[in-house]
Amino acid sequence: MNFHNRKSRSRERPQSAQQQNLDKQILCLHKAMAEKIIANHDFIPQIQQTIEARYESGKMRHGAYLFWSSLLEFIDEPELFLSQLLAESPQTRKYRRQTPFVGVLTEQERQAVLEQLLF
Repeated sequence: MNFHNRKSRSRERPQSAQQQNLDKQILCLHKAMAEKIIANHDFIPQIQQTIEARYESGKMRHGAYLFWSSLLEFIDEPELFLSQLLAESPQTRKYRRQTPFVGVLTEQERQAVLEQLLF
């Protein structure tokens, strides 16, 4: 069996409408979280702690660890930070599904973002 030319099945399959909708919600939530983080850098230590804790406990793989850690280095370059976080690559979508940006948005802010998607 040749392992070198195998592609991940998740990358081969087209996304279902439900997956596309979920990714759209996650993308909008990340845009709101990113804008809040850019405006208030006080969230960065909490995010870094979440990244480190997940990596050390084995809940985050090395690639995701590098992505999130490197992303935070661009916080002072908002356009670059946003473009990397909101990229539409399959890998970035996967990373966003396990975001370390927990606790950045309040429940009311989160609901407001999701309600905007309905209109």
